[in-house]
Amino acid sequence: MSLEVTRKENQQPTPPTGGHNGNGMALLQSMATTHRLRLNPNTEHKPESYEGLHLEFSPLLFSSLERYLPPLMLSHSRDSKLHYMRDIILRYSPEGERTRVQKQREYRQKIISHYQPLHRELYAMHASNFFAPSFLKAINENKEESFRSIMAEPTQGVFTFEMLQPHFCELLLSEVENFEKWVHETKFRIMRPNTMNKFGAVLDDFGLETMLGKLMEDFIRPISKVFFSDVGGSTLDSHHGFVVEYGINRDVELGFHVDDSEVTLNVCLGKQFSGGDLFFRGVRCDKHVNTETQSDEILDYSHVPGRAVLHRGRHRHGARATTSGHRVNLLLWCRSSVFRELRKYQKDFSSWCGECQREKKERQRVSIAATKQREGKPAT
Repeated sequence: MSLEVTRKENQQPTPPTGGHNGNGMALLQSMATTHRLRLNPNTEHKPESYEGLHLEFSPLLFSSLERYLPPLMLSHSRDSKLHYMRDIILRYSPEGERTRVQKQREYRQKIISHYQPLHRELYAMHASNFFAPSFLKAINENKEESFRSIMAEPTQGVFTFEMLQPHFCELLLSEVENFEKWVHETKFRIMRPNTMNKFGAVLDDFGLETMLGKLMEDFIRPISKVFFSDVGGSTLDSHHGFVVEYGINRDVELGFHVDDSEVTLNVCLGKQFSGGDLFFRGVRCDKHVNTETQSDEILDYSHVPGRAVLHRGRHRHGARATTSGHRVNLLLWCRSSVFRELRKYQKDFSSWCGECQREKKERQRVSIAATKQREGKPAT
């Protein structure tokens, strides 16, 4: 089975801009062009806190990135490390992209300054009011066995679990409807979540960015650190949060694709609907994104309101037609700038790409067979 996969994208995370204050920055800039990040983090190093600084990107990014700095850099001042990390990020952040992101920030601020929220309690994290008790208990214990106790894993790397309370789902649905009503009444042109969905809204755009950031940092990252460490699960530092809508007069289905994320959270909010199953077809790197699906990689999943699906962004998937009713899902694309930078240095993705794993096993099999042949032993 081979399907053409579409990369599902949106605007990229906001990069910091560079700058030099004359205190050794020329030397650091030179180092940035000759040094790379470490492939493995210095786990004994305690990163600086970048909270409270006037930054164009999440302070969490710099704390995550710091563990991967060359050993020589770790003894430098916080400002020196900050500038050095900015230089690294600037390598893969063209000026045109930074300009586009700045325009997005201005667009977002324009919405927030005019839109009046309906349920303000949604805009700050109130865990006990948002999450199912079983989910909260597992997060508080923060152990692999606790996470597994509330999860099902119907195929490798896809986890499902009860997550959201019904009341939270109702409030969020109501808030989204209120925002869409405001958009219609004001004739404000909004940006849709991605290139594939014509309906839905970006939650970050109308004020929910801080709450969703806490959701990623305090609730999704601990799980991802355990189950998705091979794709940056422990260094998630930015997100894109949105809702998608399916049904009559809305999007009906979603084609086969991969997400622009390292880890994706997908939670059904409701309402009444039939159809709309997710289908998964194996994890792939860029090189193998359109390769055949193996029988053990096939999974169809039926949505249940309040129940979450957590998977790698590179896990190929799509949504079948919603045949009746109205289905709304909350999506949180979680990203790791560290993983994206390190991935440029790597050629072997067999720790997470299913096709790379098969190729590696085949090379090992051929090598073993060749060794046995040279030694005059029968191949098995």
